[in-house]
Amino acid sequence: MKNSFIIDSAEGNKILCDLTTPLNGYTEELVIFVHGFKGFKDWGTHNLVADYFASHGLAYLKFNFSHNGTTIDDPTNFADLEAFGRNTFSKELSDLNAILDFTFSNKEFTAPRKLYLLGHSRGGGISILLTSRDSRVDKLVTWASVAYFNTLFLHNDIEEWRKTGVITIENSRTKQQMPLYSTLLDDYEQNADGLNVNENSKKISVPWLIVHGDADPTVNINHAKMLHEHSNSELLVVENGDHVFGASHPFKGTQLPQDLQKVCDATIEFFKRVNQ
Repeated sequence: MKNSFIIDSAEGNKILCDLTTPLNGYTEELVIFVHGFKGFKDWGTHNLVADYFASHGLAYLKFNFSHNGTTIDDPTNFADLEAFGRNTFSKELSDLNAILDFTFSNKEFTAPRKLYLLGHSRGGGISILLTSRDSRVDKLVTWASVAYFNTLFLHNDIEEWRKTGVITIENSRTKQQMPLYSTLLDDYEQNADGLNVNENSKKISVPWLIVHGDADPTVNINHAKMLHEHSNSELLVVENGDHVFGASHPFKGTQLPQDLQKVCDATIEFFKRVNQ
C-alpha cells in the first residue's frame, strides 16, 4: 500500500514523499530513502525497491528534495532547473531533517518505533551528516556514498564559476544543460566543518552498513574504504558492482537486477538484525 504526502521545507518549498507499507500494516519500523544528485524518488528501480522492503515487513518512505529540479506536478522530470541550480548541501540536510520531523509528528501514521536511514550517492553523504547529529536515527545504510562533496568542484574552474555565478552540467539522459549557481560553492565553503562528510562520519555511534561496488565509475570505492576506516561500520563490497547496482532509468523490468537484489537483501538483514 502506498500513500503520498506533501510537506513544506524550511524555505517553504514543497517536498513530495510517499510511504509504502507492508500488506499486514505499518510495523513502526521505517526506512527513509535519500536519493542522490540528479536523482528523484521515482527514478528507475526505486519503486520496486520500496515494494521489496515492504514485502519484508519494513515501511519505506522516499521523497524528492525540495530543490532537486522536479516539481509536485511533474515529479519524474527536471521541470524546474532554476530550483535545481539554487540547491545546496545545507538545503538538502534541512529537507531531510524536515522529513524526520514529519514522520514523528504527522497525523497520518504512527511515529516510528525504529527509524532507519538509507542514502544513495550524494544522498548517502547527507544521511551521514544527519545521523552524526540526530539521535532519532537508529541505524544507517549507505549505498555508493560519497566521503566528501567537493568532487564536483574539482572538475570545474572555481574562479570562473565565481566570476559568472553559474556553471552548467549536462544530464546525459535528457541532454538538459542543468545550472549550478555559485551559492552551492558558497554554502560548502561557509559550512565547511558541518558539511565534511568524512570527519562527521567519525561521530556516528549507531550501527552502519556501507555498501559499494568495486567497479563504480561515478563514486570510486575509495570513498567507501575511507568512510569505513574512519568509523565504526561494516563494509560490503559488491564485486563488479556499478554505481546503481545494475539499475537504470527508465527501468522496464518487473524484477530487481541481481546486484541490487543482493544489496537490498543485505540491507534488510542489517536493519532487521537484533541486539545491535
